[in-house]
Amino acid sequence: MTKERISRLRRRLDGFGRLGLAELPTPLQPLNRLSAHLGGPRLWVKREDCTGFGFGGNKLRKLDFVLKRALDEGYDTLVSGGVVQSNSQRQVAAAAAKLGLDCHLAVYHGRLEAPTPEYEQSGNALLNRLYGARLHDVPWTGDRNRAIGDLAAGLAANGRKPFVVPYGVSDGLGAAGYASAALEIAEQSAAFGISPRAVVHCSGSGATQAGLAVGAAICLPETEIVGIDIDAEPERVRADVVLYAAEAAALLETEFDPGSIEVVAGHAGPAYGVPHRATIDAISLAGRLEALTLDPVYSAKGLAGLIALVRAGRWSAEDDVVFVHTGGSPALFSYQSVLGI
Repeated sequence: MTKERISRLRRRLDGFGRLGLAELPTPLQPLNRLSAHLGGPRLWVKREDCTGFGFGGNKLRKLDFVLKRALDEGYDTLVSGGVVQSNSQRQVAAAAAKLGLDCHLAVYHGRLEAPTPEYEQSGNALLNRLYGARLHDVPWTGDRNRAIGDLAAGLAANGRKPFVVPYGVSDGLGAAGYASAALEIAEQSAAFGISPRAVVHCSGSGATQAGLAVGAAICLPETEIVGIDIDAEPERVRADVVLYAAEAAALLETEFDPGSIEVVAGHAGPAYGVPHRATIDAISLAGRLEALTLDPVYSAKGLAGLIALVRAGRWSAEDDVVFVHTGGSPALFSYQSVLGI
């Protein structure tokens, strides 16, 4: 039955086509030392930080599907946006460089205060410039996509043909594309002879969790998809996940239960982009025990949430739990002076 479910999802994903930007499948690896340290379930990591060029990350998997339209329809410019250290912006800029497209990014200021002197210039900000993106400073208003749309409209008025990549590459198609990660986890789990009790990951702009939820509903129906809120906005995060999951389910011609969407609050720290003690501890544990490099905004807060759930006894020692490493390691360097590492 599992093989039939996997084949069904693969056929539907193949119907969209993809560019081949991401190097797939990404590895699924055991976290033996971290599992032993926590004394909880058997932990595994899905290495979405290994999707390929530009330091990889989960957004490249979405862009693989989303940007096919940009090339097929002759767009010449990618337009997106995010905060200074946005992993999504960096992956859009890298994809544009790889595809030979211009790239313009709306860089939001004011969502968080720069936590370190190096924040504005290093990490992802440095890579955006290296990949040739044009950066446009704009104020943060809480509307994630308006400034991106305004930037695209201005470019169109000047004769360009801009393709808008939404904040976080989060929309229905991005979520549908990310269902491919659930498909890979199902295939790789079968190869290892395991049945994951849960897949745990950081959740922010919504489409990553939406894709995992819809994909799991098809080919991992007994597996919980647990999003760890990293925005300190769990209600907004869950609402966006439900929205994108509904859109992705329609595209994939399947159904999903909105009641299955779980977003766990309490692990985002004081605010989005601000690391707290649990964030730093997760970074240290992952590095020291498993040589994993986590970022302080997304993946480390996701692991901090997973660690807290393990210590609370949510799963037994016999369960298998997959942690999705969404990437983002370049941002670590822009937070160096506050991490104490």
